[in-house]
Amino acid sequence: MLLNQKSDALGALSSGLCLIHCVFTPFLFVIQSHGACCEGTTAPIWWKSIDYIFLVISFFAIFKSVSQTSKEWMKYALFSSWVLLAFIIINEKIALFAIPEAAIYVVSLSLVGLHLYNSKYCQCSNETCCTVS
Repeated sequence: MLLNQKSDALGALSSGLCLIHCVFTPFLFVIQSHGACCEGTTAPIWWKSIDYIFLVISFFAIFKSVSQTSKEWMKYALFSSWVLLAFIIINEKIALFAIPEAAIYVVSLSLVGLHLYNSKYCQCSNETCCTVS
């Protein structure tokens, strides 16, 4: 299974695609509003649900990555970033707190970076075979 072999690559890809999705969402609204000419339009359901699909995929990628990592701090960093990303996405839907839009970009990029770092330096059966950070 791909998740067992490349969980960090899948996690980095999922986080990167999430980031791209977040960057292009405002452009989707501009295109829709231009096409609808002043009607109150919203994003299609499939576009809105992509956030949750990325969250689910990234959760399983993180779950598998932390089970294979040799660095204890990486486990906390990956899950903390995922929880923060989930909070930002859910908050964006229910508008509980005013969080700057840039926050989701920072968290997504941190997940990409953490997955890439983990895949390069932390995939060992013991602490001695990994590069010292």
